[in-house]
Amino acid sequence: MTTGVPTPTPSRSRRSRLRTFLPLGVAVWLVLEIWLLTLVARATSGFTVFLLLVAGFVLGSVVIKRAGRRAFRNLSQTLQQAQGGVTSPGDGGRGNGLTMLGGLLLMIPGLISDAIGLLLLVPQVQKGVSRYGQRAFERRMRLAAPGSVGDAFQQARIHRPDGKVVQGEVIRDEAPREPGGTYPPLNR
Repeated sequence: MTTGVPTPTPSRSRRSRLRTFLPLGVAVWLVLEIWLLTLVARATSGFTVFLLLVAGFVLGSVVIKRAGRRAFRNLSQTLQQAQGGVTSPGDGGRGNGLTMLGGLLLMIPGLISDAIGLLLLVPQVQKGVSRYGQRAFERRMRLAAPGSVGDAFQQARIHRPDGKVVQGEVIRDEAPREPGGTYPPLNR
């Protein structure tokens, strides 16, 4: 026999837009890739399409390998500088993540992904994409509630004398923190 507040029935959560439209977007992208490959195969030959796909895979693997070596070299230099007492960050790691993404897109079979991957290898495009990502991140952080992520999801369990556990959330009435804090740049 239980006393007190009745247990709430779990409500069905709403699906986010990303979870709703991502599978549809991936399906449309795959259909476009296959359609474009068949168009190119009809215009030239199947062997030409095969050579294009192999060249994209090889070029993508070379790009990823070079970007990985550069990232490892930058990490080694940073660790050596930190051991020596000098902690000034260098600018050598700029755009490494977008370079690796471009290489990955080159490795994926398809002409649309190859075109996007080649675009991501252009330094001006990398700067624009990283600036856009940084602005979007800052906008999201300004709209977020004050406090850390840990504060938002902190759970508490209250033990009653009869041994039952009552779950709840901890809500603190603190003064809100200033939203104008600085964040590290996303383009390193």
